[in-house]
Amino acid sequence: MIACLYSGGKDSTLALHKAYMEGNKTELLITMISKNEYSYMFHRPNVEFSGMQAKALGIRHLLVMTEGEKERELDDIEIALNDNSVTKLITGAAASAYPRDMINRICEKLGIEHISPLWGIDPMEELNELSRDYNAIITHVSAEGLDESFLGSRIDGVVISRLIDLNKKYGINMLFEGGEAESFVLDAPLFKERIIIDNARNEWDGHIGNYIIEKAHLEAKRL
Repeated sequence: MIACLYSGGKDSTLALHKAYMEGNKTELLITMISKNEYSYMFHRPNVEFSGMQAKALGIRHLLVMTEGEKERELDDIEIALNDNSVTKLITGAAASAYPRDMINRICEKLGIEHISPLWGIDPMEELNELSRDYNAIITHVSAEGLDESFLGSRIDGVVISRLIDLNKKYGINMLFEGGEAESFVLDAPLFKERIIIDNARNEWDGHIGNYIIEKAHLEAKRL
């Protein structure tokens, strides 16, 4: 069983695609829903809509609840992988050592091959591919320079230019590997349908913000 640890964000979606192009077709999406919004491993905003993404991809989807405690959440991943006889696991790890090392440890224990197509990717390579082929929006910001105007914005040429400036000014990681921001994918090359947001709202406290999707639907893609 080939599975993808899927958050619905840009990295896991892009990793799934790159693995597919290398001959690893995902058969199961595993989405961890953490009760801890400050989880070390999993992002939180709009993860409930990952089921809509799974439907758009046409891939079986498994939601796994976790308390989000630093060590116990790793046990929850291990149980999900073992219970579903996973032999290969795709993740969107790009530069953060902690989550990649933790997944490597679990995979080695269970005899699973860990596939991380984005590891070490040049930030501009990923961002340019996202802006060209994907509709990925920013759903959370929590770093200096990333203000409310980024919330709900598509990662396109304008946003990339702003991220380059903020990288130079504040040293932020442009792929958000330091937790600077999070994202949600509305459309991707492997999506058979695209997600349309009907209602959404911003939460902004002056420093940290979330773009909360309240209602969305799937729409056929125009050929």
